[in-house]
Amino acid sequence: MCGRFNVIDSDEVMTLLHHLGITLYPEFRFTPDAAPGSTISIVRQMDDERRVSDATWWLMLDPVTLKPNYKYASFNSRSDKLDTPRALAYKPYRESRCVIPASAFIEGLGDGKTYHKLRPVSDAIAFGGVYREWVNHDTGETALSASIITLPPPDNGVWAQTIHPKSMPLILPDDQATLDAWLDPAEQDVSRFNELLQPRIRLKLVATPIGKVSKWNEIGPDTEIPGDSD
Repeated sequence: MCGRFNVIDSDEVMTLLHHLGITLYPEFRFTPDAAPGSTISIVRQMDDERRVSDATWWLMLDPVTLKPNYKYASFNSRSDKLDTPRALAYKPYRESRCVIPASAFIEGLGDGKTYHKLRPVSDAIAFGGVYREWVNHDTGETALSASIITLPPPDNGVWAQTIHPKSMPLILPDDQATLDAWLDPAEQDVSRFNELLQPRIRLKLVATPIGKVSKWNEIGPDTEIPGDSD
């Protein structure tokens, strides 16, 4: 489960935004610590236009307050629920996918004390996400919410034993055709994304032990986690 990430103003993030078709980004939010429920930047497509939008990192909002509905932990959306019609992410997965840019993210082993910061060696991260638009029908106020899709851990055992035993976030490949299809709301045949939902480490990552999650304080040496193509 991806429960924390950051976005740093860097050449890698600028390159990713360019690949996503974003050339002007004054509204893009850089943050050293994005936590569930906070406001983040997402990249989405409306008709033929790519845009950066603010969204609450929590897919289920209260329809009156437009704040996170904390009864449901919806900052992540499990891939095995995406084809369940009653699931919260079912319709967004088909109609409103997004990319959530990041520089690094945090995973915990589940023992309450083992946490790692994970960052790519030479790229930015394009999290595969979904979003929803909410409207307060009394006031007309609107808000966007978003969620990161999570996958089971890869089969190699390294991730489950050292990083997170149950899941990993969906990181999209830096492939123009894939990114274009993912962002295209007219692409509703989601079977073309089945390969993306196979748990794979698509980027070479560096894992660094940290102490307090909100402080991102490094307490141990780096370890490289090879990508599947290495």
